[in-house]
Amino acid sequence: MAFIDLNSDVGESFGNWTMGDDAAIFRSVSSANVACGFHAGDPSTIARTCRDAVAAGVTIGAHVGYRDLAGFGRRFLDCSPTELADDVLYQLGALDALARSAGGRVRYVKPHGALYNTIVTHWGHAQAVVDAVKAFGGDLPLLLLPGSAALTAAEAAGLRGVAEAFADRAYNPDGTLVSRREKGAVLHDQDIVAANMVRLATEGTITALDGTVIRTTAESICLHGDTEGAVAMSAAVRRELEAAGVGIRSFV
Repeated sequence: MAFIDLNSDVGESFGNWTMGDDAAIFRSVSSANVACGFHAGDPSTIARTCRDAVAAGVTIGAHVGYRDLAGFGRRFLDCSPTELADDVLYQLGALDALARSAGGRVRYVKPHGALYNTIVTHWGHAQAVVDAVKAFGGDLPLLLLPGSAALTAAEAAGLRGVAEAFADRAYNPDGTLVSRREKGAVLHDQDIVAANMVRLATEGTITALDGTVIRTTAESICLHGDTEGAVAMSAAVRRELEAAGVGIRSFV
């Protein structure tokens, strides 16, 4: 039987402001990219998310990002590699403390937003993220875009690079994600999304926004928790994958 991981960005609420329905998402996914407080999340939200993930049997990963709370981590920050490495290491330590208090621990790392997209081509920031993970210890896997500089840097450092695909995001013909500033960047039709992910898991292809068929491999599929209809979409993707004979389990 073939298997694939389903992951979602969670723990992104802040104070009285609510983002997504994490508890409901946990019924469908196998891995949780938990915000670490720099792009979203406050200590109590993060702690509660870790407890809910442990109770649901969902693997906890660190969703590290640029120090950009106002911009939700979706803006590039031209910080030095040393500063970025320190920021990422700080986030890892904070999340791991809260995860361990809930009976879990950080098992992998996935950069968020602008940081994720930047380290596809920015070697300095890619290496900074890898250096921070190495400094944290434990040889945590990194969840990254296929073909990215960060994936190459991680593997060169002896870390496991895990390629992922995005269920609810449109692709450019070169395999990068369409910018959220562009029309059609976020997909909302759960039937189309589910069918796309079945083709990815069974045929190794994704269709770009212009119709180009991209050959790719992925061990994990991301379903953003803040996408409209995320709970129903994640359930549909899981249901259709299982119907196609693809099991769901964490890549860790």
